[in-house]
Amino acid sequence: MMHRREAITLGLAGAVALAGGAWAQSMGADGFLPGDSTEFVPLWPAVPPGGEGVNLTLRFTDAVQPDGYHVRAVSRIQRPGFFVYRPARPNGLALLVIPGGGYSSEGMDRGGREVAQRFIKDGITCFVLRYRLPGEGWKVRADVPLQDAQRAMRLIRANAGRYGINPARLAAIGFSAGGHVAASLATRHGAKVYEAVDGADMQSPKPLAAGLMYPVVTMGEGAHGGSRDMLLGPSPASAAVDAASIERHVPADTVPSFICLAADDDVVPPFPNGIVLYAKLREMKIPADLHVFETGGHGFSIHWSQGKPCGAWPELFLAFAAAHGFAA
Repeated sequence: MMHRREAITLGLAGAVALAGGAWAQSMGADGFLPGDSTEFVPLWPAVPPGGEGVNLTLRFTDAVQPDGYHVRAVSRIQRPGFFVYRPARPNGLALLVIPGGGYSSEGMDRGGREVAQRFIKDGITCFVLRYRLPGEGWKVRADVPLQDAQRAMRLIRANAGRYGINPARLAAIGFSAGGHVAASLATRHGAKVYEAVDGADMQSPKPLAAGLMYPVVTMGEGAHGGSRDMLLGPSPASAAVDAASIERHVPADTVPSFICLAADDDVVPPFPNGIVLYAKLREMKIPADLHVFETGGHGFSIHWSQGKPCGAWPELFLAFAAAHGFAA
């Protein structure tokens, strides 16, 4: 285990450009706010796969909303890992939380911290993943997010006793581009995308169930262009587009999947993404739920769904997951 100040690259303060007095007073130069988890676990004991010659310094941005809510994002991730959020009364359930950000950055609040804080109230130990971004110099860029997600699942299971969880009761949930990562775990948990580095890699990376929130799914027609460009690079080959399009590769051992989005999402179009994936899951007889709210836009997560119909999604997700074994 590593605490945040040990995990953050030295000299970061000089790399962060503060934008406005309110931010300077509330967010530290290391990107943290009071209430953030300080329990950070690096994924790799040395250089991550394909990281030779990569040298990045963390970069943070923040957009404080009129109501004071922070929308922080992080990029230039040299050291991936996860932040542990422990409930007051753990029930043995565990959830890997995968933020989005179009594969160009990752949300720290929306789809990250706020989700963990919501689910620890139910006794679920949460692990917020900070994964490497594929367009930042890593080799085999399209595999980088899945490498980190698989490794995180394995490390969590290998250290289940430390976290007080049942390793058989580990699910995953992802948001937007993080939904693409979670869907990759759901469908490609058996793919060998890196060489084993230690005994933890003998563990299974397969989630018990997957939550896919307004997910990026396809890399073909109707794709979220920014996510595709960052994951595959400019002008990707048709084979690369096919391989990264989740809806085209749904094997029989895909995990039960909960898909949730809003009909008015104009960022990640629902029909070529979440709705098409749901149809494929049903065709393959994979247990799946689809919830399409009339309104909510893209990225409603927790804060932006309060008091709205789409705010029911956490309970809907838990009910679906419980029906497939995610229960204490």
